[in-house]
Amino acid sequence: MKTKLMTLLMAAGLALSIGCQANAEVGYIDYQRILENYPAAQQAVKEIDAKGLELQQYMLEKEKQYKGLSTPLQKQNFESQTANELKSKQDALYKLQQDKETQILNQVKTAARAVMVAQKLDAVVSDQVVFVGGVDITDQVIQRLK
Repeated sequence: MKTKLMTLLMAAGLALSIGCQANAEVGYIDYQRILENYPAAQQAVKEIDAKGLELQQYMLEKEKQYKGLSTPLQKQNFESQTANELKSKQDALYKLQQDKETQILNQVKTAARAVMVAQKLDAVVSDQVVFVGGVDITDQVIQRLK
């Protein structure tokens, strides 16, 4: 008798937990739209673009200097030195880009998490993952970021 009662209680608990999971609320965000409307993301893009332009300017200046060299040895030394400097500058640009992307992503995650808690959602996913259903919280995340 006790075994049947325990089995019945366990089955009821399992059914209840499955039923609760079936009512899960999922929010989704349009990450691209957030980036387009988030001032810090726009500023980061401007900083990265400015550094990219500096790199292009650097290359133009080096090209002019290269044309002024006369001997093959000078050209070879110049190419070697310029290649090292260029690699260093490209690495710095790549690191800046990665740092900015990580910083913005973390800020968006924090804002999305706050909206998730406020809206009593179980999860927040990208809008590209949602086929049907869910709650669009993009605007609330943008407001929280501003």
